[in-house]
Amino acid sequence: MIRKHLLCPERVRKIPKQFSWIDQRLVRDGHIGRVSHRAAAVYLFLVTVADAQGLSYYSDAAVCRRLAMDESCLNDARRELVQTGLLAYSPPLYQVLDLEKEAAPAAPGLYSLQEIFKQMGGRR
Repeated sequence: MIRKHLLCPERVRKIPKQFSWIDQRLVRDGHIGRVSHRAAAVYLFLVTVADAQGLSYYSDAAVCRRLAMDESCLNDARRELVQTGLLAYSPPLYQVLDLEKEAAPAAPGLYSLQEIFKQMGGRR
């Protein structure tokens, strides 16, 4: 039996004040624009299956099967989520983290929709 423990106790997710199953700050504060589509799919899956503290322990094989993703893609997506501060991971335990006030910087080559629109607006 896997014993769950918090990986990042200072970032236990909390129920957001607004009514939404997924914290609206994910979009409003730009967190979702900082990750790839694959990472967003993994994040959505983990938010859905996590307990009240954000913990889950799905195996790589189970996550890959449910998301029709190969293990290499899962590893890349998970690394991205950890680097942007959305997830803590210590095999086999995941912890979906509380969203920070400021979104983490975008990964190289990834741009938020806001950044893309700014760039488009600057060109005439």
